[in-house]
Amino acid sequence: MSGFADVETTWASRLGSLRNVVRQSLVRTQIHEHLEGVETVLDVGCGQGTQAIELAARGLEVTGVDPSVDLLALAEQAAEVRAVDVSMLRGTIDDLDDLLPGRTFDLVCAHGLLMYLPDPEKAVRQLAQRVAPGGVVSFTVRNGEALAYRPGVRGDWEAALRAFGADTYTNELGVRAAAHRLEEALAWCRGVGCEVEAWYGVRVFTDGVDPDTRPDDRTLAACLKVEEEAGRRDPYRRLASQLHIIARARGSHAAA
Repeated sequence: MSGFADVETTWASRLGSLRNVVRQSLVRTQIHEHLEGVETVLDVGCGQGTQAIELAARGLEVTGVDPSVDLLALAEQAAEVRAVDVSMLRGTIDDLDDLLPGRTFDLVCAHGLLMYLPDPEKAVRQLAQRVAPGGVVSFTVRNGEALAYRPGVRGDWEAALRAFGADTYTNELGVRAAAHRLEEALAWCRGVGCEVEAWYGVRVFTDGVDPDTRPDDRTLAACLKVEEEAGRRDPYRRLASQLHIIARARGSHAAA
């Protein structure tokens, strides 16, 4: 389910859109609730480095991995502006053994990545192999139970009908990607010996807006507060565009 590299420029042009600002803000807020004892971080598929830089700004030692030269360059520029250090490595999730032989981390992230991979369950195993005992793995998936929500709120009834029961979708970039249900993602965690600590919804009420819509500075703070609440409450979080899973590996954390 790959093809992201073909639309990378379009994606980068929308980094300041309302939908992206909401997504990044929610993932940051949600993950920051689980940072106790975390000192080292691996961000796989770090892209332009938004989350990696935020974590580094909290004083954590962060390593980012991404196959895109252009996005890594954006990440390095942003890190320089924020005056933080992030180790940026070029590669994919399949390159982790070569890039980071024997290394483990207190927190391993993969946000906005698994929907583009042919075997996300394998990817979760690869992420878990990089988590130190007692450490945390954080990943997102496209919510397979709510694929009809976005076209439905837009009034695209034919697309909404097609989305019911589907496990793939075409995203706003025109890329075909995979969607997964909450129970699948939770089972992946159990299969690698990780206990789910929390799960959140990412982007509910703003998912149907045009992908090029920019934030309104007058209402953004209130919008984010509403989305944060929706992301942690049923039934709203079950309608979210993405699901954010946070699971903890077995073992005692050295810093706990």
